Amino acid sequence: MAEKVVVIGAGIAGLCAALALAPTGRQVTLLERDPPPPTEDPNQVFADWSRRGVGHLRHSHAFLARLRLIIRDEHPKLLADLLAAGCRELGLEGMLSDIHRRTYKPEPIDSDFVILTSRRTTLELVIRNYAASLPGVVIRSACFVRDILTNPGTPISVRGVRLESGEELTCDLLVDAGGRTSNVVEQLLALGAPITETAENAGILYFTRHYRLKPGMTEPPRGKTPATGDLGFLKFGVFPGDEGCFSITLCVPEIEVEMRKAIVRPDTFDAICRQMPGLVPWIEPDRSEPVSKVFGMGDLQSRWRTLLHNGMPAALNVFPVGDSLVRTNPLYGRGCSFAAAGAYVLRDALRASPDPVRRLIAYESGVVRDLQPYFKSMLEQDRNAIRRARQALTPGHVPDLRSKVLKSFMEDGVGVAIRSDPDLLRAAMRGFHMLEHPSDWLKRPKNIAKILKYWARGKVANAEAYPPKPGPDRETLMRAVGISPDLDIERLRAA
Repeated sequence: MAEKVVVIGAGIAGLCAALALAPTGRQVTLLERDPPPPTEDPNQVFADWSRRGVGHLRHSHAFLARLRLIIRDEHPKLLADLLAAGCRELGLEGMLSDIHRRTYKPEPIDSDFVILTSRRTTLELVIRNYAASLPGVVIRSACFVRDILTNPGTPISVRGVRLESGEELTCDLLVDAGGRTSNVVEQLLALGAPITETAENAGILYFTRHYRLKPGMTEPPRGKTPATGDLGFLKFGVFPGDEGCFSITLCVPEIEVEMRKAIVRPDTFDAICRQMPGLVPWIEPDRSEPVSKVFGMGDLQSRWRTLLHNGMPAALNVFPVGDSLVRTNPLYGRGCSFAAAGAYVLRDALRASPDPVRRLIAYESGVVRDLQPYFKSMLEQDRNAIRRARQALTPGHVPDLRSKVLKSFMEDGVGVAIRSDPDLLRAAMRGFHMLEHPSDWLKRPKNIAKILKYWARGKVANAEAYPPKPGPDRETLMRAVGISPDLDIERLRAA
């Protein structure tokens, strides 16, 4: 008899669990606390779909190549449905610089380096409809899971869930895809399951506003001035969407209190965007108009949960996926890809053995193998960003020699080399898109030799490879938009 799977949550993680497990012949029931989409119209869905369980529903979203390739290879019809709904594919050719184009020759691998982007509501709507059409999949909306049901013994064995209505659903496997608001792990901990976790503050807040192109207008052509950038005290990016929509996200360090308070005002948000040369063409009044308020998101933590204790499962027949298992800084755009990769690790673990203990061990091992390198890389990048943000508020800060050399290597060596050599761009993209360990490409002697060659040439010889300055310095920007640049410096001094 086919195993019965209950999935808590029908967001991206829950839907990916259905995509992974339904083709194996299992009966998959997704329980979603929120109501179903109010309509099939993407614009109305964006405006009206209430998703209390998805706080980042109306923030910018993109699927890295790792997730897009899963969809392309496992569910080609779903990819076709997404493209038919207006979701966008952004490929390698759009990243090529003028220097690249002089020597670039397309290779088959280039078709893998594609980002799939759209409004999150459209992505979910299409994937939800597709998943619901798969044999064995049922999506139940407005179902709030109150408790998990367990069997006595050690380790704890999960046998189902109890809904807020009192209804009990038994299952062979429980997938916790409830995201940041899920309390399944907390319930297991209360029952004595030795699940452990590590967590670190990401050190930023996330702010997004959506815009729509006016009738007859098109997106601005790609120019030399980037539409994404990192000023140290502010990160920004444009995300093309469906139905002529796009979003702009600004990321502000937690330590920048005054900017955080001001940026939620739409006029201030747009004023900041107008200080970035790469954003200006997107929000010209003749080209586009805002269609949303500024959405903010805080409490951004990177978290890793471990499901084994002394090599044995902390609990049986329960598998957290997505944010229930690993939370990441959304700045890197890897949350959805982590969820999808985890779902397919689960599929493979279930295929490998019918034994509950071996399944959990295989799942934990696969998650560590496939996801932990990227998680650790993100932690290090977050730590560096927090340090730089603090330094920006420290008058007279002078970096030490090691910091200067490392900064030069990354900017004048690695950065220049990637923007000049198509093969190095491909190598870097493999790590960025989660197609190999994020730092493997920097360990290859051939790649390091190329980077060192560019670095040794110096700034004058490499002048063409440097992008224009993405935006002004901190004091200039803040004074231009009416924010005091001094209050946070004084606050830091007082602390």
